[in-house]
Amino acid sequence: MEKGKDTSKSRTRRDFIKSTGAAALASPFVFNIGMAQGLDNTNVDTLKIGLIGCGGRGTGAANQALNADDNVILTAVGDVFPDKMEASITNLKEIHKDKVKIDDDHKFLGFDAYQKVLDSDVDVVLLATPPAFRPEHLSAAIAAGKHVFCEKPMAVDVPGLKKVYAAAKAAKEKNLSLVSGFCWRYHFPKRETFGKVLNGDIGEVMSVYNTYNTGELWSRPRQPEWTEMEFKMRNWLYFNWLSGDHIAEQAVHSIDMMSWAMGDVLPVKVTGTGGRQQRIDPKYGHVYDHFAIVYEYENGAKGFHFSRQQKNCTNSYAVDVNGTKGSCLVDCIKRKHEIVSGGEKWRYRGEGNDMYQTEHNELFASIRSGKHMNDGEWMANSTMLAIIGRMAAYSGQTITWEEAMKSEEVLGPPMEDYSWDLDWSTKAPAVPGEYKLF
Repeated sequence: MEKGKDTSKSRTRRDFIKSTGAAALASPFVFNIGMAQGLDNTNVDTLKIGLIGCGGRGTGAANQALNADDNVILTAVGDVFPDKMEASITNLKEIHKDKVKIDDDHKFLGFDAYQKVLDSDVDVVLLATPPAFRPEHLSAAIAAGKHVFCEKPMAVDVPGLKKVYAAAKAAKEKNLSLVSGFCWRYHFPKRETFGKVLNGDIGEVMSVYNTYNTGELWSRPRQPEWTEMEFKMRNWLYFNWLSGDHIAEQAVHSIDMMSWAMGDVLPVKVTGTGGRQQRIDPKYGHVYDHFAIVYEYENGAKGFHFSRQQKNCTNSYAVDVNGTKGSCLVDCIKRKHEIVSGGEKWRYRGEGNDMYQTEHNELFASIRSGKHMNDGEWMANSTMLAIIGRMAAYSGQTITWEEAMKSEEVLGPPMEDYSWDLDWSTKAPAVPGEYKLF
């Protein structure tokens, strides 16, 4: 176990996954949910938390939020599935019996549950629904004057992402804290390692090779009482209008680290490929099972992304950075953080941390101090890197950043049209050379 983790009073993320039925989190391995590290609160008022999205990730985020500050309570929850909601509340009460104070009239069900949570007297909201809902939920939360923890990715298409950019700008203007679910940015080893890269320890970065290669994920068998919408909502990973495809829903973590290493400079054009080789059963909707993307930057540097969700294949979750003076390796599976420069090798040997907990520790500390955090611009840019990669792979075309940002393609239905009776058609998987973007 890494130094700095405290699991004596907490359940693991695996426990949450088993008890809530959400077995697919954004990592092929499991981190423990750590306890709060202690905050010097400058504001003694109780902060009320609202949870929107009660699956495994939302339940984990709520646990971490309740750990992050001595004077917080969970007062409202919202979801579309009553079973998910009740499982989440039960699990959280087992750990935080004095901090979970949810009256029955603050358990909101339905596609409009998010607005009811926001309309309740909460100060901080945790957004953990499938990505398709993120732009609307984030926009509404900021408009309502709430501090926000926002899971990744932030959108599934460009029109949705533009709402995220606007909400992030509004959060700054309103002095609201906005923290993203790009958890590796809160990992102490990676902060120091990428900090050295950005400090020039390996010279100018000329290439970044990043991977997110995992096995197959879960799927839930169709039940006779389910409508078509319920089947898709319970299997949201496999419909790009709900998830953004796995390059956005999962592999975006590696793409975000690539962008971090590049100093969050945006590429000028993107080329890619991908498809379905193994995961072709109709139960997997219409998403791809592999992507390979090349990002080209103005200075001639290139980023290479490779991701897949295929069983019985070698896994890889790493970022390999090459500069004019040396190289850097970050391996999330082997937990390596190494730099080689000028013949000298450096390896991170400092304190470890539970990055999921640190996200919330820093969020609540920023609220208490009045020094508000805002991850908005870079979290939106990292999401866009995944979206443009998917666009390039689906179409088979090289796409410039400017072209992509002009896209008017909307993948899913308008928010007001969501209902259990809606039958949003599942298109055939995209065929490169035939798929039209513009």
